[in-house]
Parts: sequence; structure tokens; C-alpha cells
Amino acid sequence: MLAAYFDCPGGPENLYVKNVTKPNPGEGEVLVKVSASALNRADLLQRRGKYLPPEGASNILGLEAAGNVVGLGPGCRGQWKIGDAVMALLSGGGQAEYVTVPEGCLMPVPKDLTFIQAAAIPEAWITAFQLLHFIGKVQEGERVLIHAGASGVGIAAIQLVRLAKAIPIVTAGTEAKLQATEKAGAAVGFNYRNENFSEKVLAFTQGSGVDIILDPVGGSYWEKNIKCLNTDGRWIIYGLLGGGEVHGDLLSSLLNKRATIHTSLLRSRDKKYKEQLVKDFTEKVLPYFSRGMSPHLKPVVHSIYRLDDIAEAHRTMENNKNIGKIVIQIPDLVPGTQQSGVSDKQRN
Repeated sequence: MLAAYFDCPGGPENLYVKNVTKPNPGEGEVLVKVSASALNRADLLQRRGKYLPPEGASNILGLEAAGNVVGLGPGCRGQWKIGDAVMALLSGGGQAEYVTVPEGCLMPVPKDLTFIQAAAIPEAWITAFQLLHFIGKVQEGERVLIHAGASGVGIAAIQLVRLAKAIPIVTAGTEAKLQATEKAGAAVGFNYRNENFSEKVLAFTQGSGVDIILDPVGGSYWEKNIKCLNTDGRWIIYGLLGGGEVHGDLLSSLLNKRATIHTSLLRSRDKKYKEQLVKDFTEKVLPYFSRGMSPHLKPVVHSIYRLDDIAEAHRTMENNKNIGKIVIQIPDLVPGTQQSGVSDKQRN
């Protein structure tokens, strides 16, 4: 089968499409013919050699996929049948023609969604769901500050906060991104490049601050985060785009507000945890992607690239150009094809 591949860590130019061995489903696994996958920051880090796959996971890029069931391993419980349209939460392997998935990490594609849209859901939306509910324990009426509000996780988090009847507040780096977050349901947004988001958040909340912060930035934001965090607030770190070093008296600041810091990485969680997460998401959130439901949830797709244009997709994300998800379409390709510029890039 064909898969996105790189022989040594480095830049996007190292990526190409390679003919590799097609996987066989093991005990309790399902084989999926992939129609679309999506790009995540973890893929960029893995390509640079800074984020290795968990033990036992595929070393092929791709943490989510959508397609059809084409094979069942021994011990499957009958939840899925050949031909089912599914989307998958993965530890790796999604950017290939086929991927094997534990049956409990699959979800049905909502009937009104295409595979392109479905591929934009699993990693981003389940990450946001986990941060808000499994870790943050969000409650009705609470205020949630979402950094990188126009990212895949950010756009998902805005809508999930609204679904929880809480109040989403966002930061983003351009006016276009702020407009996209407003369209997704953000109560208010601030441009971190030219505004002090901490002061703006305090003004918006009449001095009380936010109850939860979803933060993929880390160290460079710590003082502003603490300043606008409410007493007993929860600061949830799930990325370190701004570095991991903290210079200053962080612990005293946390103690004075009785605040807590939580950290989370979804990819390295064990199968049992992921299957429970997928089950809860399927039951509590997935129905709202169907037409006619209120509130209606919608994945936002920024652009679509063919698998053989995987390098250009990486460049787009590295340049922070995307609003929502970058999706990788998996068409039938000629073995050995290498990326050579965008051919089927589209905007949605």
C-alpha cells in the first residue's frame, strides 16, 4: 500500500509517498480503507524527530482517518461490518491507504458528512472533548479561555463549550482567524499579537477571570494565564508551542488562587482510556453533527491536499495559515510517486 513517509527527520521536503506493507488486523482490530486523513501538530513534530510514536504504534504519520471497513480481525465483537463508513482515532498510520484500528476506537460517520469532513473530527474534537470533560470537568455557565482558537482543536472546543452551555473566549493571531472563531460561536476573541489578552479577558469577565484555560502554548503565556485565571481555576496544558521553560514565581501565583495545572497528551493514552473516550464522545457529541440537531456541530476544513502533496500540507500548517483542519485525501496513486506541489488543493 502507499503511505506518507520520510527516511530521516527534517523539513517537509523529506516527505514522500512510499509503497509499504499493508497491515493485517490483529485481535479485536478492524482494517479500514482510508479515504481521508488530517494533519496535526504531532505529525510535524514526528517528522522533525521530536515526537516518536508510542510503543507498538505505526510509525506512519496520521492520528485520524475516515473510510470504509474492509476487514475484521479475530475476536471482533460484531460492532462493525464490511462496508461500514467509519472514522478512527489513531496512534499513527492514518496517512496511508489502509490502517488497522482497535474496534473500540472507531465511530460511525454521521450520515450528513463526507469522508473529508469526517476525517477532520477524531483527533481534534476528541482532544477538545477530553480536555473539557475528562480533565477540566466543565460546568454550565463557566468561562473557558481557548488559546489558538482557530486551530482544529480550538474550533472544536468553541463548539463543545457552547454545547456544555459554558462561555468560550478565544485568542488568535489574525483578524481573519478571530472572525472564524466568532462564526464558530466564540463569545469574544482577542488578537494576542497586538492586545494584552489577560487584561482584555479580565475586562470582559468584569474582573473575575476564566474558570478553565485550554493552552497549547505553555511557558511564554504563564504570567498572563495566571493573571486572568479565576480562583480555583483549571489551567490545562496540551502543547508547548511557546516553550516549556517558566521564569518567575509560578507556584506562589498558583497557590494564591488555589489554581491547578493539568497536562495531557492523548496519543500516549492506553487503549482502554481511548475506547472509553470514544464511547462517551459517540454517545454525547456525535449526534449533534447530524442535520437538524441543535446546536449543530460542524467540522471546519481549511484545505484539502492529495497524499502526494503531503509536504505542501505540512508547510501550510508550519506557517500557521490554516483556520480549522488540513485534510489529506487518499486517492489511488502510482507507487513511488513523490510530492511535487499542490494539485488538488481546495478550500471549503
